[in-house]
Parts: sequence; C-alpha cells; structure tokens
Amino acid sequence: MILADAEDRILLIAYRGKLDPLYWITPGGGMDAAESPAQAAARELAEETGVRLSTTELGAQVATASGHLDIPGWLSGIFREDYFFHRLATTGAELDTTGLLEYESRSIVEYRWWRRDELTRTDQPVYPLGLADLLGELLAGRTPAEPVTLPWR
Repeated sequence: MILADAEDRILLIAYRGKLDPLYWITPGGGMDAAESPAQAAARELAEETGVRLSTTELGAQVATASGHLDIPGWLSGIFREDYFFHRLATTGAELDTTGLLEYESRSIVEYRWWRRDELTRTDQPVYPLGLADLLGELLAGRTPAEPVTLPWR
C-alpha cells in the first residue's frame, strides 16, 4: 500500500529481521484465502498503521512485483505484491500499531514519512524497487491505466 499525505510524503516502515539488515517497505502483508488484493491491502494498512480505508478509497491498483523470497525458518516461495495508492487529505496520520502481530512488533524498528527526493538519495534498501520513480508519477496525478510491473528485490 502506497500511502501519501497532503505534503506528498509516503509512509514507510523499517524492518529488521534476525538475519536481515534494516530495510524499508510500504505497509502491507499477506492475503487471506477469501480476500481480494484490495481487501488484503485495506486490512493490512489498518493492522499496521490504524489507518482505515475502504477498498473503494484505496483506488486502483498501481503496481505489482513478484519473485522468489526465502526467509530461513519462516517462509520460502514465489510471492506477488500488489500495490494500491491513496493520498490522505491531511499531513501525516496518527498511527495506531495495536493491530500488529507479535512477529511484526519484534521486527518493526520505525515508521517514517518520506519525501520522494529522500527515497532517491538514501543508501538504505527501500522496497519495492522503483518506488521513487512510480511515486513521482502518482504524485503528479498520473495513475497508470494498468498496474506497472516493478522489479523484484
């Protein structure tokens, strides 16, 4: 979920796993069996941030990425990520992390609102790859007619 605020910043979450260095990702996560990608995005956004949006408010899917992911002792396989874009009418948002799962609480290091120029300059890993370029288009009001395919990690 690509969540922007009224100052054209996006919310990213810093994670650090047992074997991983710190990396930044957009809010999101797994899809339950009966969910659509939009339903999963709305649920994960609410769980991880407390920001509640309906699937209609999410807007159209703007990007996708897929590839192999292996986290030893936890999961391994081919994964697909679907990205939706929503711009809040406010600056930032009051975040509520009480919906986090236990492993998320242990792995999340920080929440931060990022400007596009900060994304292009950081030396820290940010996923999805290509986010800064896509964000430039989205913030300019250019929503792709079809979801853009972003490179995998």
